[in-house]
Amino acid sequence: MQPAASLPQRAWANAYLLLTLTTLMWAGNAVASRLAVGEIAPMTLTSLRWVFVCAIMPYLFRRGLREHWPALKANWLKVTLLGTFGFTAFNTLMYIAAYSTTAINIGILQGAIPVLVLLGAFLVFRTPIGGLQALGVAVTMLGVLVTASRGDWHVLTQLAFLPGDLWMMIACVFYAGYTVGIRSRPPMPGLIFFTAMAIVACLVSLPLLGVEIATGKAQWPTLKGWLILFYVVIGPSILSQLFFMRAIELIGPGRAGVFVNLVPVFAPLLAVLILGERLALYHGLALALVLGGIWIAERKLR
Repeated sequence: MQPAASLPQRAWANAYLLLTLTTLMWAGNAVASRLAVGEIAPMTLTSLRWVFVCAIMPYLFRRGLREHWPALKANWLKVTLLGTFGFTAFNTLMYIAAYSTTAINIGILQGAIPVLVLLGAFLVFRTPIGGLQALGVAVTMLGVLVTASRGDWHVLTQLAFLPGDLWMMIACVFYAGYTVGIRSRPPMPGLIFFTAMAIVACLVSLPLLGVEIATGKAQWPTLKGWLILFYVVIGPSILSQLFFMRAIELIGPGRAGVFVNLVPVFAPLLAVLILGERLALYHGLALALVLGGIWIAERKLR
């Protein structure tokens, strides 16, 4: 029997454990967005999230930031756009969406991100889309429509979507754009680039926080709000990034990226267990379509 002291080392070398924990934390962010309603305002949560991240990460990676500063400076526009849309905009819209939709919907809708990335890669890099991939995109988008329409096709004909679902779909488009853009990031360790984007996200979020305060919509965290903020900072923002980058080192980005498809699976399960949300029949159909579409679209890649 191996000593207990070796367990952290063994866990750090297990890519599949790290990826499972990563996707669990990302799925937990959808649940946190619902828990935050009435406990901390959306922009307050987003801004304080990146403020605290920037109180930790730049210190941990200060040598790397200094070493790669010339490359970061040369790519300042890319860093700014990726940090703004991938971190600030995506998270703010998710937290706003939680006011008028469920964590189950938020999780399932995030399943559209891989196929949106496929479309974005085609538009930006002219990456060809094969027949199976096109079919996968169509099936996944059908799952998104089932989620947004709540299984009622009359909603589609009347375009009567919940505001939260619309905000979440826009957030997914932003994150897909971030994912496409990060493929051409300058050569440097992933965590260094993440830290630079986190600094941008923090700076961009502060004026938006000022607007929230000026309009009287700001809400300082309650005790529960502080606990939610603590989870969002430590889990989805820091540990998940460390785990994900480590897993990429162990098994490569292609195999690690497939695990992101677990987010729309874990998020509904956590929503049921933690929030007591109820799964409807259309949720099951939508989840099957979303995951099935992703599976079809990835056939060519495999």
